[in-house]
Amino acid sequence: MFLYLTINILYLLYLILLYMSTKLHSTIINGIKDIMNQINIDNFQGKHVLITGGAGFLGSWICDVLIEAGSEVTCIDNYSSGLSSNISTLINHPNFHHLKNDIPEFNSLKTKFDYILHFASIASPDAYQKYPTETLKVNSLGTFNILELARKHDSKLLFSSTSEIYGDATIFPTPETYWGYVNPVGIRSPYDESKRFSEALIVAYYREYDLNTNIIRLFNTYGPRLRNDGIYGRALSKFIHQAINNLNLTIYGDGKQTRSFTYVTDTIIGVFKTLLSEKHNGEIFNIGNPNETTILELAHKILSITKSKSKITFLPLPEDDPKRRNPDISKASKLLNWEPNIDLDTGLKFTIPWLKEQIL
Repeated sequence: MFLYLTINILYLLYLILLYMSTKLHSTIINGIKDIMNQINIDNFQGKHVLITGGAGFLGSWICDVLIEAGSEVTCIDNYSSGLSSNISTLINHPNFHHLKNDIPEFNSLKTKFDYILHFASIASPDAYQKYPTETLKVNSLGTFNILELARKHDSKLLFSSTSEIYGDATIFPTPETYWGYVNPVGIRSPYDESKRFSEALIVAYYREYDLNTNIIRLFNTYGPRLRNDGIYGRALSKFIHQAINNLNLTIYGDGKQTRSFTYVTDTIIGVFKTLLSEKHNGEIFNIGNPNETTILELAHKILSITKSKSKITFLPLPEDDPKRRNPDISKASKLLNWEPNIDLDTGLKFTIPWLKEQIL
């Protein structure tokens, strides 16, 4: 009898844990609602959408929104930096289809997609410096494969580029017309240069084949699902991890370098507003927060919010680390009616509790 009760209790606990593991966090649920309140989501009902990197930080948010909107979603990810937990709530949904595959090597899909969002790429500096060849391939061969698929099915293509294509910029705020100041063979070049190549290839397809395309250059997005572990963590998520565990916060350089921290829901709203911008085919948009924050200021904010006992330590600045990030978003504001709404303090108060639950 005791054994029978023990087995049943353990099974009940298993079911509870399984339910909890496949239930969206309230912060993410509220974020999805906020996104859907600010875009015309009805346009995506019944549409077939392909997302590369769909198990990643941003890709998984996009999958969540599209499923809520009634889209048929196909997600491709090889889990080089994406996580299965990001899409665990979608796996059994009848409108969600998942393929574990490498973008540079995948065969053409038979489904006719209305929209293709190319978000697959290793993006953290430590990771793309460890895997430079893989990073270069996904943003060259991978982008070529996606372009051919879009051309075959006459799909609208949205490419997720990066502020890194500007390199160590010299013009601020930095407009989309700025050509960049980039070291083409430096340690950051596998990411920077491959994204620049992707942009050139996409613009070539737009000009030669009249392909319906847009490019967005994203600036330092953060929020729930941003990885904090190992080589995949970013400065913001690493600081939170260190602060929660009362470890020293490690700053590279003197901490005076600035970044444009953009909360994830603001970025995703920018993604969808660009995707719906039928009058602006071929355009490139900066999607970022124009408010600059130094890395040292970020560290102090996180220490204050977490009430951590951690100290700050300084390490040598890596090669080619950009000094400033400050986007000119006037084009996105004028043509897309997009501007970020979440300030850094508010975004951190959304992000830290979520990340704390993942760590503890």
